[in-house]
Amino acid sequence: MLRKAKRKMLIGTPVVTEKDREQLHKARFLQAFVACVLILACFRWLMPEGQPIAEVSDDAAMVDTSQEANSTMQEAECTTQEANSTMQEANSTMQEANSTMQEANSTTQEANCTMQEADCTMQEANCTMQEADCTTEVASPASTRFYHPDGTPIVHRIYSVSSFKNTFPDMNDVQMVAARRHGVSPVQDREEAERRMKELVYVGSDPYFYVDNLHSSIPYLVPRAAVLLHDIGKVFFDSLYIKGIPLHKIIVTSVLRTKNDVEKLRRGNGNATENSCHLYGTTVDICYNRYQTVEDPNGPPRRAVRNDSLKWILSEVLRDFRKQGRCYVKYEVKQGCFHLTVN
Repeated sequence: MLRKAKRKMLIGTPVVTEKDREQLHKARFLQAFVACVLILACFRWLMPEGQPIAEVSDDAAMVDTSQEANSTMQEAECTTQEANSTMQEANSTMQEANSTMQEANSTTQEANCTMQEADCTMQEANCTMQEADCTTEVASPASTRFYHPDGTPIVHRIYSVSSFKNTFPDMNDVQMVAARRHGVSPVQDREEAERRMKELVYVGSDPYFYVDNLHSSIPYLVPRAAVLLHDIGKVFFDSLYIKGIPLHKIIVTSVLRTKNDVEKLRRGNGNATENSCHLYGTTVDICYNRYQTVEDPNGPPRRAVRNDSLKWILSEVLRDFRKQGRCYVKYEVKQGCFHLTVN
């Protein structure tokens, strides 16, 4: 029917009628239906029996998903194993580092012990050297400062100082600062001095100096000043010995003064100062024109020595102590003494 209709249109037949159009639509519908049936038949023939299309697709997807999940799990396990291996290697490295640190600490401790042993050995060697020096000095007089190589004593010269006034210029105001810094508070009278014996030291008997008969002071000093006076007397002995001069003691003529002592002095001597350094137990007067000879009462008399020679030697000793910063010294012309205060 379709062919006939087409043939009519091709050979110039009149315009297609409504009937012809209906037949044409029916033919097209029939062809489409037959094609769909054929397609469904072919698809049915290709698919396995008893299994829906959707199920096949789902199972295939699940299989693929399971395989991918298994692969991912295997990869994760491999990664975990690699991480564990890396952690084990890191732990091993840390253990090796700790072992190395412990070895280094042990080596350092051994080195310290070795250094301490070396120091002890050096100290022992120094002590041995000192003992050897002492032994050599005792055994060989020629190696000491007191004897010539032939064994005869060395006599050191007396130099004195260039000027007593310029060498010992420390006035009362300079000495007063040191007296107040190192001394005690002024003592009113002898009774108060007796009550304050814990702050003072008795200096009335010392093998290196002699305390004169005191009328305006008492033989007490602060410990610092007592040590200074003792050292001056001892060094004076040493200087006399190395200069080949018979031993003499220095004579101390004034020590600690009470306030009552100062008032008595001011009544008899208008030049005496009210604010005296002797009030603080830090100051002494050492006579430079009188000395006490040291000799055996039952032995032969010692040869006489001029007071000027002893004064020159004493000035050398006091100059050295002043340079060391241990005292301040004023050369007193009228009183005939060295007025000194501990520093």
